[in-house]
Amino acid sequence: MKAPREIEFPPESDRFLDAPHPRNTEALFGHAAAEKTLLKAYRSNRLPHAWIIGGMEGIGKATLAWRFARFVLAHPDPTSESVSRAVDLSVPATHPVSRRIAALSHGDVLVSRREWDTKAKKHFTQIRAEEARRIVDLFRKSAAEGGWRVVILDSVDDLNRQSANALLKMIEEPPSKSLFLLVSHRPAHILPTIRSRSRMLHLSPLQPGDILQAMRKAGPPWANASQDDLVAAAERGQGSVRSAMRLLDGKGLVLARRLEGLLDRLPDVDLAGVHDLADTLTGRDATDDFETVLSTVFGWIDAQVRAQGQGGAARLARFAEVWEKIAASARETEAFNLDRRPLILSIFADLAAAARAARS
Repeated sequence: MKAPREIEFPPESDRFLDAPHPRNTEALFGHAAAEKTLLKAYRSNRLPHAWIIGGMEGIGKATLAWRFARFVLAHPDPTSESVSRAVDLSVPATHPVSRRIAALSHGDVLVSRREWDTKAKKHFTQIRAEEARRIVDLFRKSAAEGGWRVVILDSVDDLNRQSANALLKMIEEPPSKSLFLLVSHRPAHILPTIRSRSRMLHLSPLQPGDILQAMRKAGPPWANASQDDLVAAAERGQGSVRSAMRLLDGKGLVLARRLEGLLDRLPDVDLAGVHDLADTLTGRDATDDFETVLSTVFGWIDAQVRAQGQGGAARLARFAEVWEKIAASARETEAFNLDRRPLILSIFADLAAAARAARS
């Protein structure tokens, strides 16, 4: 369902396929409580200058960050009547602030993310010191519109050591009316010194109904999928709109169902089926399929853990260890462009051992 196109502008690392970018996304689903937390903190006129918006990938963290940024810049006085009357953080798309943010032309907003490597024709694997220096430059000058200056870092997990230290210096001694919104898929891995100086706001996985609404709101091609496929993707999305959208892209649902069949046989391993699966995941064109496999595997592990309940601490620990091992190995495989086949074989070997231990 993803139409091929020529790259006129470098793709944005914080945007999924052709879905609307979070800065252009008006609707927010499933996070009303988190939104009210931000609104209440802003109204108090004692807003923490740094927030870590954490949670799994694809659940609306960046959408919430951009939504908050628009609100603060559109209503720079937290004691104003418009802020006291607000029921949420929505700002009309026709508002001048919304227009400038959508065009990335607002002088008081900076997004820091992995940039495009023009030589390698792919995104850098980290947010480099060069991008972090742009944050420093933003605060060296006065606010363009005399109010707040906002940095959205998507994601803080991508910082290298130099850029993380540069960010730390900024939030240790924040300039007046500065707001740092740090999107994180793995908050536990953020530098403790950054975590200790930030307010944590954790977003939970979305319910299938919220995912369904978000995909319909995203427009074609996802909204054009059949109702059966939309529901199937939402239920298999593991709480993530991104994962659900990936299932609707190409042969994602077919691959997920095929993988579920292999997982349901564990601890018995269908070696031929696993080798066939591994062979389909080679090459750069299989990146989305690889992400679908990882999402489905993590969903299966989560289901096993919930099925164990509270009665098997040792068995739960084994599944947790496998989860961490798979996640770390997958990151290494992608970072160094390694062959994915050994990883797939290793995943099934580890899952089979964990499933066998769970039955003992």
